Amino acid sequence: MSILAGLLLGVGVWLVVRILVMGVYTVDQNERAVKTSFGRAERVPGKTTLDDPISEYLRPEERDRYVYPQVRVIGPGGPYFKMPWEQIHKVSIATMTVNMAVDLEDHSANAGGTKLDAVTKDQLNTGLTGQIRYRVSESNLYAYLFGIKKPFVHVMAYFVSVLRQRIANFEAKGEGGGEALGGEMIGVSINDLRKNLRDMNDYMEAECRTAQARYGVLFDASLITAIDPPAEVESALAAINTAHNQVSSDISLAQASADQKIVQSRRAVEIETLKAQAEVAPVKSLAEELFQQHKAGPGVLGAYLRNVKLGLLEKSQQIFMEAGK
Repeated sequence: MSILAGLLLGVGVWLVVRILVMGVYTVDQNERAVKTSFGRAERVPGKTTLDDPISEYLRPEERDRYVYPQVRVIGPGGPYFKMPWEQIHKVSIATMTVNMAVDLEDHSANAGGTKLDAVTKDQLNTGLTGQIRYRVSESNLYAYLFGIKKPFVHVMAYFVSVLRQRIANFEAKGEGGGEALGGEMIGVSINDLRKNLRDMNDYMEAECRTAQARYGVLFDASLITAIDPPAEVESALAAINTAHNQVSSDISLAQASADQKIVQSRRAVEIETLKAQAEVAPVKSLAEELFQQHKAGPGVLGAYLRNVKLGLLEKSQQIFMEAGK
C-alpha cells in the first residue's frame, strides 16, 4: 500500500505541476494568441469574415470560398491559464519587410532571392527588385493559423503571379514609350514600366487588398524600386530614350516659341488698339464740343469758329492769300 500510495502521490504532484505551472502562459505586446480545445479554436458565435470589413474587397465569386469563422483573440498580457487539453497558438503581428524576389521554398531561385524575373508585353525578360511590407491580420487569424499550411509562402506566390501578369499586360496611360512619325505610337514596355512605377505599386496594393480576407496576411505596402532590362537591350533602350528625349525637347522648344509669339502678337494688338483709341478720343471730344456749341444757338458756333481762326492766325508765321482776279 505504501508503494501504491507513493505512486498515487507522485502522479498527483505531477498533475498539479502540469496543470498549474505548465498551464500558465503570457502573450507579448507584439503577439496575439488563439486557444484551441481538442484542436478546435474558440469561435465567436455566428460571426465569419463576411461580417468584418476585411471582406469588402472580395469579388462575388470569392465570398463563398473564403468564409472563415471569427475566433476569440487573446490580447497581450497575462498570466493566462489553460487546461492540459488546450493549446495556445501565438503569432507575431509586427510589421515585417521582405525582398519580393525571395522564394521561401527554394532560396536559390530568382538569382538567390535578389531579382525577380518577368516577361513584358513585347517579350523582353526583365528583372524586378523591391520590398514587400506585411503583417499578420488580427481580424482573420483563423485563415492564417488553420486555413493554409504555409500562409506566407502562399501569399508570396499569389503576389508574384499578380505582378507578373501585370508586367505582361501593362500599358501606360497617356504618353507611350516613344513617338513615331504620322502620330503612331511605338510602345517600349520597359520604358513605360519605369515611368509608371508609382501606378504599378498602387495597382499591386489594390490587387492584394483581398489577401487579408483570403489568407490572413495584410499587405501594408509593396514597393517596386527598379526594373532592369536584359544587358543585350540596355544600350538599345538607352539610344531610344535619348532620341525620345531629344524629340520631346524639340517639341517643348517649338511649343515655347509658339507660345511666346502668340503672347507678343496679343501685346502688339493691345498696343495698336490703345494708339487708335488715343487718336480717336480728341476727335470725339471735339465733335461733342461742336455739337454742344451748335445747340447753344445759331450764332454761337460761328463765333466759336471765328475765335478758333483768330487763334490760328496768332500762331501762324506766314499767310498766303489769293490775289484778286
